[in-house]
Amino acid sequence: MKDQEITQVIKAWETQNQAITDIFNKYEDSYYSNEVAPGRNRAIYLFGHLIAMSDLLLPMFGVGEQLYPELENTFISSPDRAVEALPSVAALKEQWATVNQALSDHFAEMDRSNWLSRHTRVSEADFEKDPLRNKLTVLIGRTSHLNYHRGQLAFITPRV
Repeated sequence: MKDQEITQVIKAWETQNQAITDIFNKYEDSYYSNEVAPGRNRAIYLFGHLIAMSDLLLPMFGVGEQLYPELENTFISSPDRAVEALPSVAALKEQWATVNQALSDHFAEMDRSNWLSRHTRVSEADFEKDPLRNKLTVLIGRTSHLNYHRGQLAFITPRV
């Protein structure tokens, strides 16, 4: 059984994911070519970025390989507009659902000791010095990251 605090962190992550899903299901696909502010990222780029970042949690938590490693170059390593051919909004919606379901399935099986263990991007020596560099802390950070970009998406207005 999970501790209440761990369950709350997972629930917060799920709530942010649902809010992002709701945003991307709200408008026509053309809406996502709009920028969050003049000269800034487009909504489609932010969506791909969030998928790629979530996908990285699978290997980081030691529960599997990335499902869509090709998204990393397009949406993490490169800025918006550096890669011309982006996946369609429909493809991104499918990838978003798939990644989040895979993570949810793994999160449901993780117990307290697993959540409080080190992730793969921290060495054993560094984790020994700072045990707060654990998987739960990463999920808290990723939940905040989702909320940050959700806030950016609120500034996008549909073109008339």
